[in-house]
Amino acid sequence: MRIAVQASDLDNARIDGTRVYLKELLNRFGKFSPEAEFLLYHQNEFNPELAPWTFANYRIKKCPFPWAWMQTRFAWELYRQRPEKLFLPIQAAPLFVPKTIEVTATIHDLAFKRYPETFPKKHLLKLNFLLDVVVRRANKLIAVSQSTKDDLLEFFPNLPENRVKVIYHGFDSEFFSTRLSSDELSEKLKSYKLQATSYILYVGALQPRKNLVRLIEAFNIVKQKLEGHSERSEESRVQYHQTGSFADAQDDGRMKLVLAGEPAWLAEDILAARQKSVYKEDIIMTGRVTFDELRVLYQGARCFVFPSLYEGFGLPILEAMASHIPVLTADNSSLREVGGDAALYCDAESVEDIAEKMKRLSSDEGLRSELIVRGGEQLKKFSWDKCARETLEYIQFK
Repeated sequence: MRIAVQASDLDNARIDGTRVYLKELLNRFGKFSPEAEFLLYHQNEFNPELAPWTFANYRIKKCPFPWAWMQTRFAWELYRQRPEKLFLPIQAAPLFVPKTIEVTATIHDLAFKRYPETFPKKHLLKLNFLLDVVVRRANKLIAVSQSTKDDLLEFFPNLPENRVKVIYHGFDSEFFSTRLSSDELSEKLKSYKLQATSYILYVGALQPRKNLVRLIEAFNIVKQKLEGHSERSEESRVQYHQTGSFADAQDDGRMKLVLAGEPAWLAEDILAARQKSVYKEDIIMTGRVTFDELRVLYQGARCFVFPSLYEGFGLPILEAMASHIPVLTADNSSLREVGGDAALYCDAESVEDIAEKMKRLSSDEGLRSELIVRGGEQLKKFSWDKCARETLEYIQFK
């Protein structure tokens, strides 16, 4: 059996949950189904951070083309090669696929339907069009959470429920659970001018749906309550104004907010919210981080905060739990499915509630310890091995 995989997202410079998902599946497909031949189609060069492992039954097909690659070169290759199965991991499909090919596609979220105002208008038409095409063409659909499946069935009322299977993401247990020594952690955090347990961490793209303006406003409230509004040393202020970032000034041990991720679309309001904060020197924006840097930031954090308006799954919650830090997340979409009873929940639309829960999670040692223990139990429900096996079985099932 030949299984084609649309793998061009692994060429992308920006790392996000959907790309991690594809990488982790491809790190296992070849091992779990050695009798199958996998045709991995992509456009340019794999991002080294996303490059999948290779197996004897993998055929890497680099197929450059400058325009509408999936609808042109990729579609042409499918007609030329005629594999029996096609796996589309990014909720988009070519308009034309040979009818003899059975198509399985993953739907990650319907955020652009729930919160269209958080997307550029020029992207909405494309996103809706591609989703319509993949729902119409795919023989089988994978939803990454029950919440996502419910959304699919709501927005596509004629879609038969038995065409949609829920398969949860996993997480890299070995990588994120590997503990750094205190000395090693302290040394690595110096590059961000941070001290262990002295910052609140968010991980993800900087874009409106992540609700980061409210997070910054909540942080302002927490800082006022914990520390009051006091003046910094003149030396610190001079360093800040010279560099434009407190990450380049000497750390003073005060509580900080670290936003680990690079700006995506419509990030201007987030950047402006930081700029107008009286605590802007304590709001660190890291830009792009590697997986190794991300592990350091997780393990050094006081707590992890993820107040998103909507998530199809919420992979950073599992990464934070595996890193042994307590989690605060929003009570919406799929987030309670992922967090279970191992997270503290907030109203994503209430700055005051986010702030109150952040303060509680920062200061209540009993709650922090309880959530870390519960997080270890919650993690047992998820693994990339389980996700990959269930996905392969679904793709190959006749």
